[in-house]
Amino acid sequence: MRVEKRLYRRVFVWSWALRLFHWSFALSCAVLLLTGIYIHFPPITTKWAEFKPQYLMATLRYYHFAAAYVFMAALGVRLYLLFFGNRYERFTDFLPINRRNLRSFWQSLKFYLYLTDEHEWRMGHTVLAGTIYFLLFLAAIVMSLTGLYMLYPDVSWISRMGVTLFGSVQMARFIHYILHWCFIFFVIVHLYIAIWNDFKAPEAIISGAFSGSKFMPAEVEED
Repeated sequence: MRVEKRLYRRVFVWSWALRLFHWSFALSCAVLLLTGIYIHFPPITTKWAEFKPQYLMATLRYYHFAAAYVFMAALGVRLYLLFFGNRYERFTDFLPINRRNLRSFWQSLKFYLYLTDEHEWRMGHTVLAGTIYFLLFLAAIVMSLTGLYMLYPDVSWISRMGVTLFGSVQMARFIHYILHWCFIFFVIVHLYIAIWNDFKAPEAIISGAFSGSKFMPAEVEED
């Protein structure tokens, strides 16, 4: 049986700033999602331990708020890179805003739906992935604004912003809660796709989140 070999080359794609964003965003998300579950569903205990000053809720709220500031700082980094990052980090490379990217979007969608075996090799994000990441970025902004409104409803400019965008604090809390579960769903799918993609198309996406590099077939030219 003849085994067909394929040559790959290593291409540097992701800057240190994008990797800093990725891991600070990922870690802060993990803390926010876990502490958020506890804050919304605190366990009720009837043990004598409840009379001891443990302050677990206060401690986890502190972690939640600290992680939220890291989360928002990471968003600021990504916002900068959308316009001033390298060519693969700018929004013009991965959003379906031209004919080439629209074709790429449908090609990637068919690949992940098992409608084709043809994988599109791109130096940066695929347009499908980039579009989802951009929507996540917008959701993260809404998550941040609703969080600020709930935390600081008495600060004048935050109160005006919250009333204008969301109306009541309760509506902001509802949106925050729904987006929380959207983020959990995204994390599960994101991890699955990243692992699945490394088997189907050995680009080294997972290690690239650390090194900034991807592996591309030798015959594939730069975009």
